[in-house]
Amino acid sequence: MTTIRGARERARAEVTAAIKDAARRRVATEGAAGLSLRAVARELGMVSSALYRYFPSRDELLTALIVDAYDAIGAAAEDALARTAPETPPVVRWTAVCTAVRAWALAHPHEYALIYGSPVPGYAAPGDTIQPAARVGLALITMVREARATAPLTPPPLDPAPTAEADRLAAALAPDLPPATVIAMVAAWAELFGLLSFELFGQFNRIVEDRDAFFGRAVARLAYEVGLPPLP
Repeated sequence: MTTIRGARERARAEVTAAIKDAARRRVATEGAAGLSLRAVARELGMVSSALYRYFPSRDELLTALIVDAYDAIGAAAEDALARTAPETPPVVRWTAVCTAVRAWALAHPHEYALIYGSPVPGYAAPGDTIQPAARVGLALITMVREARATAPLTPPPLDPAPTAEADRLAAALAPDLPPATVIAMVAAWAELFGLLSFELFGQFNRIVEDRDAFFGRAVARLAYEVGLPPLP
């Protein structure tokens, strides 16, 4: 019985992966708003009723794609951090994480657009997406936390006045870091994805020519604003 159950589980996993692959192709050509279970079933040669046994609704399939995308870009950030030793200069580690995130986004523009592009009409992301969506930010927090363990952080150059919101964010995201640092990190996280969205969605066309150099300087500036010491 165990062998039969294992074979069934493998078969289900293979069909699930095929459904999601077909759905990603549909998103790439039709956009997330145009995703439908019937179209995916037709591409795979399945009847719609069979596909509903794997994903009961369009929204559940869309959520699976979103979670996969968040997990993939988060894994890219975490892997980049793991490949740099804690004693590496903090700005180098920060840049490595940001560069890995950019590389994933450039290699998977449609999946990036699914999670950081325009909202899908009629779709509300469930709580299942919250933890995967936090992985890039948590990798950056881990990096700053490890940097602080080896040397004091420089106060962010724009140290805001204490506010209840700063205290709330610090308590929720990184209670061991100063609230000013946490505020600067949230802003840097937003600016990182703003840079990526401008690049992927064409706002840099005919403006920024050397995108690699521009990105490197921009994320180094974000590291400075967070309070990481610059390279000598």
